[in-house]
Amino acid sequence: MIRIAIVEDEPAVRDQLVDYLRRYERQFGKMFELTTFADGDEIVTDYRAVYDIILLDVQMPRMDGMAAAEAIRKADPDVLLIFITNMAQFAVKGYEVDALNYLLKPVPYFAFSQQLQKAVERLRKRHKTFLTVPVEGGLRRLDVAAIYYLESAGHRVLIHTEGGDVDAAGSLKGFEEKLAGQPFTRCNSGYLVNLAQVVGVQQNTVQVGPHTLLISRPRKKAFLEALTDYIGGDAR
Repeated sequence: MIRIAIVEDEPAVRDQLVDYLRRYERQFGKMFELTTFADGDEIVTDYRAVYDIILLDVQMPRMDGMAAAEAIRKADPDVLLIFITNMAQFAVKGYEVDALNYLLKPVPYFAFSQQLQKAVERLRKRHKTFLTVPVEGGLRRLDVAAIYYLESAGHRVLIHTEGGDVDAAGSLKGFEEKLAGQPFTRCNSGYLVNLAQVVGVQQNTVQVGPHTLLISRPRKKAFLEALTDYIGGDAR
């Protein structure tokens, strides 16, 4: 789960950014945890380094975005900062606080999605974990974050990923043990789901990226509990 803060004093712009993030979630099958602030002093007061990305307006009445960014950087050297401004000259100053980039108002969705994609990719490279799997003719290393789910197929396992499907030797139980400590949980006896890729749950199905999977009755309670714990921030 990627945690994003929006710091913007204009309610209309703040709502637009929230809408853009929800649109991006639907478009790319991601899930974000969003927190909004109406001024720079609100996020700086009692700041905790819990965010992955902060969308930060430059001009705000009580504490401008540059001052807020300087305070945030003292407590959090890793968070990705993207400035929202209507004046391009602020972009140069953004380098002083190691901003990832800036967006000019009015913010079009395409430009927003491009910058967000860059930030998401930066986070992925920063936290990559790999799974080495036996395939025909050798071994293959997979980025765990890019796995949607694993499917039992007799004495083999079909691994569905963002880059395509991988047919690997082994059992689902064996891969479940290899992925211990990662956010993977069974939604039924044949599917091991990456909770970070879950888009939503409806009745007895779970949407995992572009895939819709059945949740079995015996597994439903444990699966929903694991998903709730993950969304709640236990697996940052």
